[in-house]
Amino acid sequence: MTKASICTIGDEILIGQIVDTNSSHIARSLGEIGIRTDRMVSIADNEDDIIGTLRAELGRNDIVLTTGGLGPTKDDITKAALAKLSGSREMVRDEAQEAIVRRILHSRGLDVLESNLMQAMVPAACEVIPNRLGTAPIMVFRFSEAEFGHPATLYAMPGVPHETLGMLPDVIADIRSHNALEPITHRNLMVYGLAESALAQLIAPWEDALPADMHLAYLPNTLTGVKLRLSVFGGSETSPESRISAQIEALRKILGPSIYSEQEDRLEAVIGRLLRDRGETLSAAESCTGGEIAHLITTIPGASDYFLGSVTSYAVSVKKKVLGVPAAAIRENGVVSADVAEAMARGARRLTGSTWAVATTGLAGSEGDGINEGGTVWIAVDGPRGTVSEKRVYHNDRERNIERFSASALDLLRRCILG
Repeated sequence: MTKASICTIGDEILIGQIVDTNSSHIARSLGEIGIRTDRMVSIADNEDDIIGTLRAELGRNDIVLTTGGLGPTKDDITKAALAKLSGSREMVRDEAQEAIVRRILHSRGLDVLESNLMQAMVPAACEVIPNRLGTAPIMVFRFSEAEFGHPATLYAMPGVPHETLGMLPDVIADIRSHNALEPITHRNLMVYGLAESALAQLIAPWEDALPADMHLAYLPNTLTGVKLRLSVFGGSETSPESRISAQIEALRKILGPSIYSEQEDRLEAVIGRLLRDRGETLSAAESCTGGEIAHLITTIPGASDYFLGSVTSYAVSVKKKVLGVPAAAIRENGVVSADVAEAMARGARRLTGSTWAVATTGLAGSEGDGINEGGTVWIAVDGPRGTVSEKRVYHNDRERNIERFSASALDLLRRCILG
């Protein structure tokens, strides 16, 4: 199987000044065409480090993709390092990239400086994929088997994310045209309500019995739960799709309603489809989540078809006056309780006339209230079949707790809608 390495170049990544988002997108695109990403490496702005690291990666992998270090300033030394790596003794001007540089600068009303035109100068040993979105071209270096013991190709891409991702299809097309690629078949299952460790233990017998060419990956996320990715690497006499489908059917019998989607999906998107298909509506009453549930719901295009509105009832007075939470429920059970959460949900549904309402009341911080420990949330859903509530406790920081409270509320809502 063809293997690749992704290398980010620049001190700004190593000191945490910026976050590398390019590598995940590149790895995903490589996987879609049957290339396994073997390593991801970050390299400092040091010529010896760049050359040494890239030599090692080219020796290990068939394809190496770099991002960053191709700007017009003095700290952008990648191009010079690549010239040495490839044995190029001269730089040549790429006319197509120079024309793009001039067009971009003129469109912005800027003068064309010599430093800008130098962006179009590339090592003689490279091929160029013109970068339509920026001034630095994509340089392609093809090395023979004599150099690294196998044919290897290096793609040097700009680090600006919109340029990297915008030009990635051109790079993928070049990779396709120069490599005999084996297919990789992926299927995803989205699971919520089980911690990664508990999920792994539950499905261990099924996972242990997977065929040798199938691989299962666990990809946890606070807001979406655990994504299970089942992959088949390479060809097979039997269709990979049908073989994966058979395994997924077996897994469904184990996990049941904990599986909420077979796409790379989010809970709020699944809920939106359920409500739209049923012609039903939703409202929310939020205390500890501070509007996060409403925010998540409204990130889905077309949410106005089913989402009527929400009340962020942070203060006790708003819970009483707006949502109609009985003072006795608060006095007898405390603000963070099943009775209060259920009354909030009923109040939101009564106010808006929605089919369903979801509510949260809890302690997002680390301090308790004398009754509940920090990180406690009561979630309630009110709907045609009555009111349901659940208590959850999470031990994270405030921001993470709010995310987990919100995701748990959406999952309870999903399960209630499904009955």
